[in-house]
Amino acid sequence: MKSIATILKGAAPALALFAMTQCTTTANTSAGDEKTFIVGPQTADCTGVAPMKCLQVKENASGNWTNFYSNIEGFTYEPGYEYVLKVKTEKIANPPADASSIKYTLVEQVSKTKK
Repeated sequence: MKSIATILKGAAPALALFAMTQCTTTANTSAGDEKTFIVGPQTADCTGVAPMKCLQVKENASGNWTNFYSNIEGFTYEPGYEYVLKVKTEKIANPPADASSIKYTLVEQVSKTKK
């Protein structure tokens, strides 16, 4: 029983960090909103529910790279390229506890530049 408590104790900060990151990444979204994302040429180690690789995303050229914990439906990432994407965001009613409350769908790949 002690091991389960230890696991839960370690998972709580990671889950909190995940939730905070999702809030900053998806601020001001509404049903059917479109955003432009710049996707970096490399992924980064990050921890959501478990250790994983996150896309590096920013919403404008002068912004800072942030970890993107979700996937973008219809988008296939290839390392070494920087992408500019138009993405549709949709709120998900009753998402699973370990998943994003926003669904991201590729509308258009504006550019793909070798870096």
